[in-house]
Amino acid sequence: MPKIVQQDGRFALLVDGQPYLMLGGQIGNSSAWPSLLPQVWPSLEAMHANTAEAPVYWEVMEPTPGKFDFTNVDALVTGAREHHLHLILLWFGTWKNGNDHYVPEWIKTDTVRYPRMINPRGEPIDVLSANSPANLAADKHAFVELMRHLRTIDGKEHTVLMIQVENESGGVGSVRDFSLVAEQQFEGNVPDELVSALHKTPGTWKQVFAGDADEYFQAYSQAKYMNEVAAAGKAEFPIPMYMNVWLSYPPAELPERRIPNPGIGYPSGGAVQRMVPLWKAMAPSIDVIAPDMYSDDSTFFRETLNTYSRPDNALMIPECGGGLNYARYFFYALGHGAIGFSPFGVDRIGWGMPAPAAGAPASAEDSQRGGHGENFALIAPMDRVIAELNFHGKLKTAVEEPGSAQQEIDFGPWQATVSFGFPQPDGRRPPGSTGNIGRALVAQLGPDEFLVTGMQAAVAFHQPGHLPGLRMQILRAEEGTYQDGVWHLTRLLNGDQTDRGLQFRDRPTVVRVRVGRF
Repeated sequence: MPKIVQQDGRFALLVDGQPYLMLGGQIGNSSAWPSLLPQVWPSLEAMHANTAEAPVYWEVMEPTPGKFDFTNVDALVTGAREHHLHLILLWFGTWKNGNDHYVPEWIKTDTVRYPRMINPRGEPIDVLSANSPANLAADKHAFVELMRHLRTIDGKEHTVLMIQVENESGGVGSVRDFSLVAEQQFEGNVPDELVSALHKTPGTWKQVFAGDADEYFQAYSQAKYMNEVAAAGKAEFPIPMYMNVWLSYPPAELPERRIPNPGIGYPSGGAVQRMVPLWKAMAPSIDVIAPDMYSDDSTFFRETLNTYSRPDNALMIPECGGGLNYARYFFYALGHGAIGFSPFGVDRIGWGMPAPAAGAPASAEDSQRGGHGENFALIAPMDRVIAELNFHGKLKTAVEEPGSAQQEIDFGPWQATVSFGFPQPDGRRPPGSTGNIGRALVAQLGPDEFLVTGMQAAVAFHQPGHLPGLRMQILRAEEGTYQDGVWHLTRLLNGDQTDRGLQFRDRPTVVRVRVGRF
């Protein structure tokens, strides 16, 4: 069974017993239909993805109470197998982008039995209440049926690796539920389990959390709700489960999200940055809390990686935008030990990355737009090797930033100078690349042996305190590829290919280098 394991503060997703790096592509929200999937699979293949992320729609799966239709689910699983892809299924249940738009019509129209959140003005909003036992029971029942079905069709094949529980959970339109049931709970004391987990002094919600009480109450309610859903699903089919997060963005960020208020700038109650400790404590059945990244600001991206890369939480980027900035951030994520990375909307059928001309099929060039395909083409042949090295703390990366055309990677007795952009004349600082798209990866295979690759970068090894070439030499530099985890030599590099650093320009190139001292 797929599972997430931890070792010395690092995480790995084990698939068939070996670390696995998810090179993912999330398809559009309305693309998971059998009639559209023939257009989806070629885009994922052209992008060199090894994992597809695809939604399961509650409203389609349970069109009438207790009657289930798994046609779409079966088409996804079968299609993924036929195209040699693994699959992550996204449960669009109670929440999708902070709303209830994917719940069945029989729930949408029965607001007495399945109540909505109530805003401070006493009005219902387009979000199911997390404080309703009936809402929880309905979602949990449907999710259990989904997991039971997956156990039946995928219990041995392991095509499905993980399940996303809900989607960007929370409420858009109110900071919390102000229904009668929720108000009664809010007026009481904060549950002891939360007080203990957050090391607070007991009291009411307002006494414990002051001006943040509303958001903490909503987050607690949702965490308990989603934990029950996940736990019930795992009881049927215990594969890893994660939740994705609509982040709290800085005020200067994306125009529609520049108000950092819960329920306005982001869905209130979700596992945004400051709510991660609460969610980790209250939703133990959720294995990973994973941030969706739609800011191409480098500082914010790195801060987000630091927030969600925790000793109790594996790092995973389940959604991100297109464009060259997001592509280079893949290397930042790898450097933080990420178990997976996935741009959104890769199928080009609907909303997402730029679409081809009207009526034109998705092409290999289109699917590689923005650099994600370049990254995956580089890493895919050795994805298992990279996952293993990362799990054991042997992998480091460098990512170009404006004004930082040269960086150092430290392996103790050996260091690697990474220089971005070309040409790189002798004795001059490197020029940097156009658009600051340079990125490099260096992994230690042995005391004096390294695996090196990248884009728009040159890598030169040296001893601490010495320039490259002084009291050291390259004993052997092999350009080659991995096939089924076995290294195959293409050619030996020397002379101009090594004297000025190992050079990685625009084509996927991987080098194994052995260095020595004299």
